[in-house]
Amino acid sequence: MVLHLTDDFKANAAEWQAAGTKLPQYDPKAVAEHTAEHPYWVHFGAGNLFREVQALIAQDLLNQGLVKSGVIVAETFDADIITDAYKPYDNRGLSVILKSDGSVETELVASVAESFGIKAHDEVWDGLVKVFTNPELQFVTVTITEKGYAIKNNDGELLPWIAPEVEKGPDSAVSAMGAITALLFERYKAGQLPIAMVSTDNFSQNGDRFRSVIVEFAKLWAEKGFVPEDFVTYVEDPEKVAFPLTMIDRITPNPADSVSKLLEEKGFADNKIFHTAKGTNVAPFANAEETWYLVIEDTFPNGRPALEKAGVFLGDRDTVNKADEMKVTTCLNPVHTALAVTGRLMSYGSMSETIGDKDLKALAERLAYVEGLPVVADPGIFSPKEFAEKVIDVRVPNPSLPDSPVRISTDTSQKVPIRFGVTIKKYIESPDHDVNSLVAIPLAIAAWLRLLLGADGKATDDNGNEITLSPDPRIPELQAALASLKVGGDLSKADEVLKPILADATLWGTDLTQTPLAEKIVGYFKEFAAGTGTLHPVLEKELGL
Repeated sequence: MVLHLTDDFKANAAEWQAAGTKLPQYDPKAVAEHTAEHPYWVHFGAGNLFREVQALIAQDLLNQGLVKSGVIVAETFDADIITDAYKPYDNRGLSVILKSDGSVETELVASVAESFGIKAHDEVWDGLVKVFTNPELQFVTVTITEKGYAIKNNDGELLPWIAPEVEKGPDSAVSAMGAITALLFERYKAGQLPIAMVSTDNFSQNGDRFRSVIVEFAKLWAEKGFVPEDFVTYVEDPEKVAFPLTMIDRITPNPADSVSKLLEEKGFADNKIFHTAKGTNVAPFANAEETWYLVIEDTFPNGRPALEKAGVFLGDRDTVNKADEMKVTTCLNPVHTALAVTGRLMSYGSMSETIGDKDLKALAERLAYVEGLPVVADPGIFSPKEFAEKVIDVRVPNPSLPDSPVRISTDTSQKVPIRFGVTIKKYIESPDHDVNSLVAIPLAIAAWLRLLLGADGKATDDNGNEITLSPDPRIPELQAALASLKVGGDLSKADEVLKPILADATLWGTDLTQTPLAEKIVGYFKEFAAGTGTLHPVLEKELGL
């Protein structure tokens, strides 16, 4: 038995069912034909997260008969994703859910009705313009990662690939932000048609960031006479163009070789992993954990389908903000970072190994339950405690998920101001909480600083072995600042060396030297750095294990 994504799955349904694969409950050809005339949803970013969240939501809506059209996907960063992993398979994909009990669920996903790989303003572009000028188009979703929203560098200068688009106008725009703004201009010219532009990228206040960049792009073109000022008014008007806030959560690693082999053994022929010229790892399949969340601010000026019937949470802006803060500052991201930095000290290869270490798990539990939950706001749509329990007891322990401390500890310096800093600030500002009671957060910070001891991006783990640190823009600066301190060396001046680092509010969200935490962190750091084999004894002592 050999199964292909392009098979007539109705004709050989028995073979697919024998392989344990869920099938679409609709006719993909009929859906594609209907979508061509009645599009309601376009998504930018054809990567793995799209295939395991938005494409599955679209599939669920189709299966329930709530819509007749599918989702249209567009890719601006790497059009080869469309060429390699969509077009040869009739835009179908295989969803592979790696469950925490070791089982695997597969589903044939055919909800993508059309795909566009944008490289130039050609016939492909014209096809997308036709979609955007259709009055029935209700909303756009986006997963292009946070860096995809940048149009200027830190000095306020236009990025090299953005500047030509600003100078030449909408007809030249192929970057994500430029192309989306140009397509909104087409929608404006078609009658100032309403639409919701929904960022589903994983960072806080994503909708506001999306709006600010699109408005800025429109203003730059207006200044040069490419678009009328009235177009700027159009994209600034929330009753015409809305930019809802969202919170999204699903761990979706790159397609894994282990999953490719598993699919081959199950009889799936379309299991090849592609590495595009731009370095994107894609495949006709995507693998993800079983748990997912998507919360969207319910602002859709041109209407929307019943997304809530496909597992999406809809709420007001305050609800989305609370859900996002809950995840980012308490229930998931801080736990991930604490486990990742201590996991790197232990040279664990997977995140499931980190939580399998009883001392590291105890650190995560205190961080979430004892220190985080008392100061986090309940979004009301799901329980923060249950969210955290699922992270600690189900999601991170998942042995089937190919996720690692190496990946999670990437860019730690950019993450700690939010992941730890927000909770620290709440303790400082609250008369009902004592910042000096924090233990897990200062332990995690001290462990990260201990991890950084070394030079040139190299460090030493708790077993005395050399490791290569995950990429982080502040590693050179921080390693230079810590250069006088060595593992097992003279730590008598640790306080003097660490004080300027702990005073850096850009790292922690506040000047830690103005709090009792600085002394704690220095003390924990000295214990961690006293030699090798120190991590577990220190954690056990401080956590009362």
